[in-house]
Amino acid sequence: MEEKVILLEGVDPVVLYGVGNVNLEKIGARFPKLRIVARGSTIKVRGEASEIARFDQKFSQLTAYVEKYGHVSPRVIEQIYDGGMPVEDIPADSDVIVYGNNGLVVRARTVNQQKLVRLAAKNDLMFAVGPAGSGKTYTAIALAVKALKNREVKRIILTRPAVEAGEKLGFLPGDMKDKLDPYLQPLYDALNDMIPAAKLAKYMEEGVVQIAPLAYMRGRTLDNAFVILDEAQNTTLSQIKMFLTRMGRTARFIVTGDVTQIDLPHRDDSGLIPAIEMLRGIEGIGVVQFDNRDIIRHRLVKYIVEAFARNGEKDTDDNNPK
Repeated sequence: MEEKVILLEGVDPVVLYGVGNVNLEKIGARFPKLRIVARGSTIKVRGEASEIARFDQKFSQLTAYVEKYGHVSPRVIEQIYDGGMPVEDIPADSDVIVYGNNGLVVRARTVNQQKLVRLAAKNDLMFAVGPAGSGKTYTAIALAVKALKNREVKRIILTRPAVEAGEKLGFLPGDMKDKLDPYLQPLYDALNDMIPAAKLAKYMEEGVVQIAPLAYMRGRTLDNAFVILDEAQNTTLSQIKMFLTRMGRTARFIVTGDVTQIDLPHRDDSGLIPAIEMLRGIEGIGVVQFDNRDIIRHRLVKYIVEAFARNGEKDTDDNNPK
């Protein structure tokens, strides 16, 4: 009898094992001669060497699938263990952007979200403009996470302007990161939905995922990265030019914003719409205009946005569609 210890890295054990270890039981049923014990991120397998080797081969394929897609289903287990299908040949659901944490499935749920997904596959620079709650930023971040998981890029860089930095940040406690984090929290929230916490912390420590205010982009060349500028309505024309000219040869950019939420001292200072108009029609640049039909929060949010728009008031909310 031999024993092999398998340590899970980059995979959420809860996702892999399934609720009540249902996935682990399905796997174990295919290896009746082995004793399989799972505790946290450690799996111990006891039995004959040939059976352990067969288990290890299939289990490695399964963990590779979970690491790539962030989920596993009974159908996938059957395809790997019974059909012998390689991981790269197992299709993901066509309308799923990314599989998130705790069984979350992120899909493009509206016409314009689907349009953003479709055009982002064809254009290296996208503009997504529309009202609060329409999922612009959330969908863009899902596309970035998908690109990272598929190894299409090596980094995700998320940025937004801290437009109140000159007036209010000095009164907040803590160092510069502590002062800026409240402005970047919506980006953290979306990432926490889509990447396991331990893995996200490791990514951020290693610089694979970077979240920074727009001012930190100056002087950089952003290459082999998926870069998102959020709240772009709060950038001036010179700032948005600075950002766009950071684009490296293999980078993909998405710029999101809502022109009803301009927080600059003078609304006319916003450079988002002028930039879109100047760049519209250039090959490789796409534009998606979201509207109230894309709002997928509480049913009342759509009516609230419409009511404020009728009265000429700006919205004060973010872009997370949940």
